Amino acid sequence: MSSVSAAMPRSAAATARDATVRRFALSDAVFRAATRIAALLVLLILGGVAISLVAGAWPALSKFGAAFLVSQSWNPVTENFGALAPIYGTIVTAAISILIAVPIGIGIAIFLTELCPRPLRRPIGIAVELLAGIPSIIYGIWGLFIFAPFLQTTVQPFLINLFHGVPGLSGLFAGPPYGIGLLTSALILAIMVLPFITSITKDVFDTVPSVLKESAYGIGCTTWEVTRRVVIPYTRVGIMGGVMLGLGRALGETMAVTFVIGNAHRISASLFAPATTISATIANEFTEADGEIYTSSLIALGFLLFVITFLILALARTMLLRIEKRTGA
Repeated sequence: MSSVSAAMPRSAAATARDATVRRFALSDAVFRAATRIAALLVLLILGGVAISLVAGAWPALSKFGAAFLVSQSWNPVTENFGALAPIYGTIVTAAISILIAVPIGIGIAIFLTELCPRPLRRPIGIAVELLAGIPSIIYGIWGLFIFAPFLQTTVQPFLINLFHGVPGLSGLFAGPPYGIGLLTSALILAIMVLPFITSITKDVFDTVPSVLKESAYGIGCTTWEVTRRVVIPYTRVGIMGGVMLGLGRALGETMAVTFVIGNAHRISASLFAPATTISATIANEFTEADGEIYTSSLIALGFLLFVITFLILALARTMLLRIEKRTGA
Protein backbone atom coordinates (compact mmCIF):
# COMPACT_ATOMS: atom_id res chain seq x y z
CA MET A 1 0.00 0.00 0.00
CA SER A 2 2.82 2.37 0.87
CA SER A 3 4.60 1.57 -2.41
CA VAL A 4 1.45 2.41 -4.39
CA SER A 5 1.01 5.72 -2.53
CA ALA A 6 4.67 6.54 -3.16
CA ALA A 7 4.31 5.82 -6.87
CA MET A 8 1.28 8.10 -7.27
CA PRO A 9 3.08 11.37 -6.37
CA ARG A 10 5.90 10.46 -8.72
CA SER A 11 3.40 9.84 -11.51
CA ALA A 12 1.68 13.17 -10.83
CA ALA A 13 5.02 14.98 -10.82
CA ALA A 14 6.03 13.31 -14.08
CA THR A 15 2.69 14.28 -15.62
CA ALA A 16 3.10 17.88 -14.52
CA ARG A 17 6.64 17.91 -15.85
CA ASP A 18 5.51 16.51 -19.19
CA ALA A 19 2.76 19.13 -19.40
CA THR A 20 5.29 21.89 -18.71
CA VAL A 21 7.62 20.53 -21.38
CA ARG A 22 4.78 20.37 -23.89
CA ARG A 23 3.73 23.92 -23.05
CA PHE A 24 7.27 25.19 -23.48
CA ALA A 25 7.64 23.25 -26.72
CA LEU A 26 4.39 24.73 -28.04
CA SER A 27 5.38 28.28 -27.13
CA ASP A 28 8.83 27.74 -28.65
CA ALA A 29 7.27 26.42 -31.86
CA VAL A 30 4.91 29.40 -32.04
CA PHE A 31 7.81 31.81 -31.45
CA ARG A 32 9.92 30.10 -34.12
CA ALA A 33 7.06 30.22 -36.62
CA ALA A 34 6.33 33.88 -35.87
CA THR A 35 9.96 34.95 -36.34
CA ARG A 36 10.21 32.90 -39.54
CA ILE A 37 7.08 34.53 -40.92
CA ALA A 38 8.45 37.96 -40.05
CA ALA A 39 11.71 37.20 -41.87
CA LEU A 40 9.90 35.84 -44.91
CA LEU A 41 7.58 38.84 -44.89
CA VAL A 42 10.57 41.16 -45.31
CA LEU A 43 11.74 39.13 -48.31
CA LEU A 44 8.23 39.15 -49.78
CA ILE A 45 7.93 42.92 -49.41
CA LEU A 46 11.36 43.44 -50.96
CA GLY A 47 10.52 41.12 -53.82
CA GLY A 48 7.14 42.78 -54.31
CA VAL A 49 8.73 46.21 -54.51
CA ALA A 50 11.29 44.98 -57.05
CA ILE A 51 8.65 43.26 -59.19
CA SER A 52 6.34 46.30 -59.16
CA LEU A 53 9.21 48.59 -60.13
CA VAL A 54 10.26 46.32 -62.98
CA ALA A 55 6.66 46.05 -64.22
CA GLY A 56 6.17 49.81 -64.09
CA ALA A 57 9.52 50.56 -65.71
CA TRP A 58 9.22 47.96 -68.47
CA PRO A 59 7.55 50.20 -71.12
CA ALA A 60 10.38 52.75 -70.87
CA LEU A 61 13.14 50.16 -70.65
CA SER A 62 11.78 48.22 -73.60
CA LYS A 63 11.49 51.40 -75.69
CA PHE A 64 14.85 52.99 -74.92
CA GLY A 65 16.90 49.94 -73.99
CA ALA A 66 20.48 50.51 -72.85
CA ALA A 67 20.32 54.05 -74.25
CA PHE A 68 18.22 54.99 -71.23
CA LEU A 69 21.31 54.60 -69.04
CA VAL A 70 23.72 56.61 -71.18
CA SER A 71 21.55 59.45 -72.45
CA GLN A 72 21.06 62.72 -70.58
CA SER A 73 18.14 63.83 -72.74
CA TRP A 74 14.95 64.50 -70.79
CA ASN A 75 12.18 65.88 -73.00
CA PRO A 76 8.58 65.14 -71.95
CA VAL A 77 7.24 66.80 -75.13
CA THR A 78 8.94 64.35 -77.50
CA GLU A 79 8.92 61.55 -74.87
CA ASN A 80 12.67 61.12 -75.11
CA PHE A 81 14.13 60.25 -71.72
CA GLY A 82 17.54 59.31 -70.38
CA ALA A 83 18.75 58.61 -66.84
CA LEU A 84 22.42 59.57 -67.08
CA ALA A 85 22.07 63.05 -65.58
CA PRO A 86 20.05 61.93 -62.51
CA ILE A 87 22.40 58.97 -61.95
CA TYR A 88 25.41 61.27 -62.16
CA GLY A 89 23.92 63.78 -59.73
CA THR A 90 22.90 61.08 -57.27
CA ILE A 91 26.32 59.43 -57.16
CA VAL A 92 28.34 62.66 -57.11
CA THR A 93 26.35 64.37 -54.36
CA ALA A 94 26.34 61.24 -52.19
CA ALA A 95 30.06 60.67 -52.69
CA ILE A 96 31.01 64.26 -51.83
CA SER A 97 28.76 64.27 -48.78
CA ILE A 98 30.33 61.07 -47.48
CA LEU A 99 33.86 62.38 -48.10
CA ILE A 100 33.00 65.43 -46.00
CA ALA A 101 30.89 63.80 -43.29
CA VAL A 102 33.02 60.73 -42.50
CA PRO A 103 36.18 62.45 -41.20
CA ILE A 104 34.15 65.08 -39.35
CA GLY A 105 31.86 62.46 -37.81
CA ILE A 106 34.73 60.24 -36.72
CA GLY A 107 36.53 63.28 -35.33
CA ILE A 108 33.48 64.28 -33.27
CA ALA A 109 33.14 60.71 -31.99
CA ILE A 110 36.82 60.63 -30.98
CA PHE A 111 36.43 63.94 -29.19
CA LEU A 112 33.33 62.80 -27.30
CA THR A 113 34.84 59.47 -26.19
CA GLU A 114 38.48 60.37 -25.61
CA LEU A 115 38.98 64.12 -25.16
CA CYS A 116 35.75 65.84 -24.18
CA PRO A 117 35.32 66.83 -20.50
CA ARG A 118 32.73 64.60 -18.91
CA PRO A 119 30.19 67.38 -18.12
CA LEU A 120 30.10 68.35 -21.82
CA ARG A 121 29.77 64.87 -23.30
CA ARG A 122 26.05 64.49 -22.82
CA PRO A 123 25.02 67.99 -24.05
CA ILE A 124 27.18 67.73 -27.16
CA GLY A 125 26.01 64.18 -27.83
CA ILE A 126 22.37 65.22 -27.54
CA ALA A 127 22.97 68.20 -29.83
CA VAL A 128 24.48 65.93 -32.49
CA GLU A 129 21.59 63.48 -32.22
CA LEU A 130 19.05 66.31 -32.51
CA LEU A 131 20.42 67.04 -35.99
CA ALA A 132 19.08 63.65 -37.08
CA GLY A 133 15.59 64.58 -35.90
CA ILE A 134 15.26 67.71 -38.02
CA PRO A 135 12.92 67.08 -40.99
CA SER A 136 14.61 67.10 -44.36
CA ILE A 137 12.32 69.84 -45.67
CA ILE A 138 13.68 72.14 -42.95
CA TYR A 139 17.18 71.49 -44.21
CA GLY A 140 15.95 72.28 -47.70
CA ILE A 141 14.34 75.58 -46.73
CA TRP A 142 17.40 76.60 -44.72
CA GLY A 143 19.67 75.62 -47.58
CA LEU A 144 17.68 77.55 -50.19
CA PHE A 145 17.12 80.80 -48.30
CA ILE A 146 20.21 81.03 -46.07
CA PHE A 147 22.98 78.62 -47.02
CA ALA A 148 22.81 78.99 -50.83
CA PRO A 149 22.93 82.84 -50.77
CA PHE A 150 25.88 82.65 -48.37
CA LEU A 151 27.74 80.32 -50.75
CA GLN A 152 26.83 82.50 -53.74
CA THR A 153 28.23 85.70 -52.26
CA THR A 154 31.25 84.42 -50.34
CA VAL A 155 32.45 80.83 -50.77
CA GLN A 156 31.87 80.22 -54.48
CA PRO A 157 33.49 83.45 -55.74
CA PHE A 158 36.47 82.74 -53.47
CA LEU A 159 36.88 79.22 -54.83
CA ILE A 160 36.49 80.41 -58.43
CA ASN A 161 39.27 82.97 -57.98
CA LEU A 162 41.44 80.58 -55.94
CA PHE A 163 41.47 77.77 -58.51
CA HIS A 164 41.33 79.93 -61.65
CA GLY A 165 43.94 78.63 -64.09
CA VAL A 166 44.78 75.54 -62.02
CA PRO A 167 44.63 72.47 -64.28
CA GLY A 168 41.79 70.15 -63.33
CA LEU A 169 40.54 72.17 -60.38
CA SER A 170 39.60 75.20 -62.47
CA GLY A 171 37.00 73.06 -64.25
CA LEU A 172 35.53 71.75 -61.02
CA PHE A 173 35.14 75.24 -59.58
CA ALA A 174 34.20 77.16 -62.72
CA GLY A 175 31.19 79.09 -63.89
CA PRO A 176 28.98 81.74 -62.36
CA PRO A 177 28.24 81.39 -58.64
CA TYR A 178 24.62 80.28 -58.73
CA GLY A 179 24.49 79.39 -55.04
CA ILE A 180 22.49 76.26 -55.79
CA GLY A 181 24.00 73.24 -57.49
CA LEU A 182 25.88 70.00 -56.90
CA LEU A 183 28.21 71.33 -54.22
CA THR A 184 25.44 73.00 -52.24
CA SER A 185 23.32 69.85 -52.20
CA ALA A 186 26.36 67.76 -51.25
CA LEU A 187 27.10 70.06 -48.30
CA ILE A 188 23.48 69.86 -47.15
CA LEU A 189 23.62 66.07 -47.41
CA ALA A 190 26.85 66.03 -45.43
CA ILE A 191 25.15 67.92 -42.61
CA MET A 192 22.20 65.52 -42.72
CA VAL A 193 24.22 62.28 -42.61
CA LEU A 194 26.72 63.60 -40.07
CA PRO A 195 24.65 62.75 -36.95
CA PHE A 196 24.10 59.16 -38.13
CA ILE A 197 27.80 58.54 -38.68
CA THR A 198 28.75 60.32 -35.46
CA SER A 199 26.22 58.53 -33.26
CA ILE A 200 27.05 55.05 -34.53
CA THR A 201 30.79 55.68 -34.39
CA LYS A 202 30.53 57.02 -30.84
CA ASP A 203 28.49 54.00 -29.74
CA VAL A 204 31.00 51.53 -31.17
CA PHE A 205 33.89 53.50 -29.65
CA ASP A 206 32.20 53.08 -26.26
CA THR A 207 32.34 49.30 -26.69
CA VAL A 208 36.15 49.24 -26.67
CA PRO A 209 37.23 47.54 -23.40
CA SER A 210 38.83 50.01 -21.04
CA VAL A 211 41.64 47.57 -20.29
CA LEU A 212 42.88 47.82 -23.88
CA LYS A 213 43.11 51.59 -23.80
CA GLU A 214 44.56 51.65 -20.28
CA SER A 215 47.21 49.15 -21.32
CA ALA A 216 48.16 51.31 -24.28
CA TYR A 217 48.34 54.41 -22.12
CA GLY A 218 50.37 52.42 -19.60
CA ILE A 219 53.16 51.74 -22.10
CA GLY A 220 53.36 55.42 -23.02
CA CYS A 221 51.04 55.75 -26.02
CA THR A 222 49.51 59.13 -26.75
CA THR A 223 45.80 59.69 -27.30
CA TRP A 224 46.36 59.75 -31.06
CA GLU A 225 48.25 56.46 -30.94
CA VAL A 226 45.59 54.82 -28.77
CA THR A 227 42.88 56.00 -31.15
CA ARG A 228 44.73 54.95 -34.29
CA ARG A 229 46.14 51.64 -33.10
CA VAL A 230 43.54 50.43 -30.60
CA VAL A 231 40.14 52.11 -30.88
CA ILE A 232 39.73 52.33 -34.66
CA PRO A 233 41.04 48.81 -35.46
CA TYR A 234 38.80 47.35 -32.75
CA THR A 235 35.68 49.10 -34.09
CA ARG A 236 36.31 49.32 -37.83
CA VAL A 237 33.41 47.01 -38.67
CA GLY A 238 30.99 49.23 -36.74
CA ILE A 239 32.46 52.37 -38.31
CA MET A 240 31.95 50.90 -41.76
CA GLY A 241 28.34 50.11 -40.87
CA GLY A 242 27.75 53.71 -39.83
CA VAL A 243 29.30 55.01 -43.04
CA MET A 244 27.08 52.74 -45.12
CA LEU A 245 24.01 53.88 -43.21
CA GLY A 246 24.92 57.49 -43.94
CA LEU A 247 25.55 56.66 -47.59
CA GLY A 248 22.14 55.03 -47.88
CA ARG A 249 20.55 58.16 -46.43
CA ALA A 250 22.49 60.37 -48.85
CA LEU A 251 21.50 58.32 -51.89
CA GLY A 252 17.80 58.41 -51.13
CA GLU A 253 17.36 61.93 -49.75
CA THR A 254 14.68 63.83 -51.66
CA MET A 255 13.26 67.06 -50.30
CA ALA A 256 16.42 68.80 -49.11
CA VAL A 257 18.22 68.02 -52.36
CA THR A 258 15.24 69.11 -54.46
CA PHE A 259 15.37 72.58 -52.90
CA VAL A 260 19.05 73.31 -53.53
CA ILE A 261 20.35 71.26 -56.47
CA GLY A 262 18.78 73.34 -59.24
CA ASN A 263 16.89 70.46 -60.95
CA ALA A 264 18.64 70.71 -64.33
CA HIS A 265 18.85 67.59 -66.50
CA ARG A 266 22.39 68.05 -67.70
CA ILE A 267 25.88 67.01 -66.71
CA SER A 268 28.50 69.68 -66.08
CA ALA A 269 32.10 69.37 -64.93
CA SER A 270 31.60 72.25 -62.51
CA LEU A 271 30.41 71.53 -58.99
CA PHE A 272 28.66 74.91 -58.97
CA ALA A 273 26.37 74.03 -61.89
CA PRO A 274 22.73 73.08 -61.32
CA ALA A 275 22.01 69.37 -61.64
CA THR A 276 19.46 66.81 -60.52
CA THR A 277 19.24 63.47 -58.74
CA ILE A 278 16.99 60.46 -59.18
CA SER A 279 14.87 61.22 -56.13
CA ALA A 280 14.62 64.93 -56.96
CA THR A 281 13.50 64.17 -60.51
CA ILE A 282 10.79 61.80 -59.31
CA ALA A 283 9.56 64.25 -56.67
CA ASN A 284 9.45 67.16 -59.11
CA GLU A 285 7.79 65.48 -62.07
CA PHE A 286 5.70 62.54 -60.93
CA THR A 287 2.53 64.61 -60.55
CA GLU A 288 3.03 66.06 -64.04
CA ALA A 289 3.59 62.73 -65.81
CA ASP A 290 0.58 62.37 -68.12
CA GLY A 291 1.77 59.67 -70.52
CA GLU A 292 2.66 56.02 -70.17
CA ILE A 293 6.27 56.46 -71.26
CA TYR A 294 6.74 59.53 -69.06
CA THR A 295 5.41 57.73 -65.98
CA SER A 296 7.31 54.58 -66.85
CA SER A 297 10.55 56.55 -67.18
CA LEU A 298 10.12 57.98 -63.70
CA ILE A 299 9.42 54.51 -62.32
CA ALA A 300 12.54 53.31 -64.16
CA LEU A 301 14.52 55.97 -62.32
CA GLY A 302 13.15 54.59 -59.06
CA PHE A 303 14.17 51.09 -60.11
CA LEU A 304 17.69 52.33 -60.89
CA LEU A 305 17.93 53.97 -57.47
CA PHE A 306 16.78 50.68 -55.93
CA VAL A 307 19.49 48.79 -57.84
CA ILE A 308 22.21 51.33 -57.02
CA THR A 309 21.39 51.25 -53.32
CA PHE A 310 21.23 47.45 -53.32
CA LEU A 311 24.60 47.14 -55.07
CA ILE A 312 26.29 49.62 -52.73
CA LEU A 313 24.92 47.91 -49.63
CA ALA A 314 25.91 44.49 -51.01
CA LEU A 315 29.41 45.80 -51.67
CA ALA A 316 29.55 47.20 -48.15
CA ARG A 317 28.43 43.88 -46.71
CA THR A 318 31.12 42.09 -48.70
CA MET A 319 33.73 44.50 -47.37
CA LEU A 320 32.53 43.93 -43.81
CA LEU A 321 32.76 40.16 -44.22
CA ARG A 322 36.31 40.47 -45.53
CA ILE A 323 37.25 42.69 -42.62
CA GLU A 324 35.75 40.23 -40.15
CA LYS A 325 37.56 37.29 -41.75
CA ARG A 326 40.85 39.17 -41.75
CA THR A 327 40.33 40.18 -38.13
CA GLY A 328 39.50 36.61 -37.17
CA ALA A 329 42.55 35.34 -39.02
